[in-house]
This record gives sequence, structure tokens and C-alpha cells, in this order.
Amino acid sequence: MIDLNLSTGAANAPVDADLIKDTTEATFMADVVEASQTVPVIVDFWAPWCGPCKTLGPMLEDAVRAAKGAVKMVKVDVDQAQAIAGQLQIQSIPTVYAFYKGQPVDGFQGALPQSEIKAFVDRVVKAGGGEAPGDTLADAVAAAEEMLAEGTATDAAQTFAAILEEDPMNASAYGGMVRSYIAMGELEQAEALLNGAPIEISKAPELEAAHAQLQLAHQAADAGPVAELTEKVEANPDDHQARFDLAQALYAQNDAEAAVDHLLELFRRDREWNDSAAKMQLFTIFEALKPNDPVVLNGRRKLSSMIFA
Repeated sequence: MIDLNLSTGAANAPVDADLIKDTTEATFMADVVEASQTVPVIVDFWAPWCGPCKTLGPMLEDAVRAAKGAVKMVKVDVDQAQAIAGQLQIQSIPTVYAFYKGQPVDGFQGALPQSEIKAFVDRVVKAGGGEAPGDTLADAVAAAEEMLAEGTATDAAQTFAAILEEDPMNASAYGGMVRSYIAMGELEQAEALLNGAPIEISKAPELEAAHAQLQLAHQAADAGPVAELTEKVEANPDDHQARFDLAQALYAQNDAEAAVDHLLELFRRDREWNDSAAKMQLFTIFEALKPNDPVVLNGRRKLSSMIFA
């Protein structure tokens, strides 16, 4: 199992009061400029009447806490610190600046989604020479994917689950856990996981891919014998149902390339057959595989040439 100690290296994580604090014009120099000499400091310019600030602030605080001391956060009420806001030319709020060594190193204006906030904090941590939590989690996801590829699906599922304990919105880990259960043949559990995915990541590409794999796994359970279906197709190349079933059976035997070839041939012969079933099945396979898989790249190219011929 991979070591999932996601510490940024500090001996003891600072208490929350040290990580996140309010500042004033009198304490700004100490809380931001001086403090940023040793660790990056993110400054959130806000006001009590600002609606987007009420959404952004808590998400930014969560991301700072997740960095476990690699970055700090200071909040500035612009109504109470107009001189600071004017000096830094704050035109609208929320505005967020990151300081390191006393100088601004990054920033943004307006509310952002959680994923972009995390990416911003990761950049700031890196600017200060630290290791971003996102990097460590990405390494853990890569290790779990390697386990899955090597056939140790149980270990992969456990690793993905550990990653999700650290970051419940990690779509790569969530999709990986679903695929691990598919690999173990536990399709009901995989489906339950997909149905219970957090709404924020439910439409993420990683979960869409896992859903496509689950569809194909259900089909594989009912797939017929390849040899028998091959004979049917060879005896009657226009037996579209037999060719479609053969493609399902081939995919079930991990021969995605042959499955795609037969579906492309079916599409060439009758693209409207069974409500465009061949095209829909091709899209499902493309979604289930990695976008850069040669089977996907070649299959999409051939399908496009047929569609636009």
C-alpha cells in the first residue's frame, strides 16, 4: 500500500488560529508582509455585505487548512481597512492576493469553484517551495491506477478510498474506486457508488468514464460465445444483431479494437439500425477507454470520416 501521509513537512501543523486570521491596517505589515518571509500568505479582501465573499471565504479557508501549514490566510475587511485596499488598488471584491517574501505572487478576482481554488492554493504553496497536497494526491492516484492495471483491484480500491478520505471531491479517485469494484465483479457496489457520488463531481469525465465501463460490464455478463457469433456474421454479414452481439462479446474478452472494428462496419452498413445503436455503442466504448488510447483515436477518426463523407 502507498504511504498516504500527506503532511507538507511541518513538524507540527499550526493551530487554526495561526493559519487563518483577521487583520487590520495596524497589523497588516506583521500578518502579511513579515509573515510571508517564511511561508506564503493568502489575503482575502472581503466585506460583510458582499454575497460572493460569503461563498468564497469558507472554500478558501478549507483549501488553506488542507495545505496543513504550507500556506496561511489573512482576511481583510475592506470597509475597515480602506487605506490598505486603496494602496493595493482593490477595485472589486472578493479579491484574493498571495504574498511571498513580502511581494504579491498570484491572485484572482471574483468567486471561483472549489477545484480552481484548490489549484490556486497549490500554486501558492509551490511558489513558497512547498509540496502541494494536490501533487501528493496525484501521486497516490497514479499508484492506485498502477495497482488496478496490475490486477490488484482490492488494493487499488483501498488506496482510492484513503485518497477520498483526504479529498472527498477527488474525481480521479472516485472514478478509480468505481472501476476497482467493476474489476472485482461487484457491479452492484460500483453502481451504488456512482449513484452516491457528490453532486459537485457527478458529471466529471472520470465518473462518466466509470459509468460507461459499468454499462459495458453489465453487457458483458450477457455476451454470447465469440466463436458462435463469428460464424453467424461470416455466414450473413448483414445480420446486424449478430454483429452487434459479437462486438459486445469481443469487448467482454478485452478485445476493444476488434469490437470497435465490428461496430464501425455495422455503422457503415446501416447507420440507422436499431436507433443508431452502433454509433451509441462506439461512444460508450470511447468514453470508457482513455482519451489517448489508440483504439479511441483511430475509432473516432474512422467514425468521423463515415459521418461526414
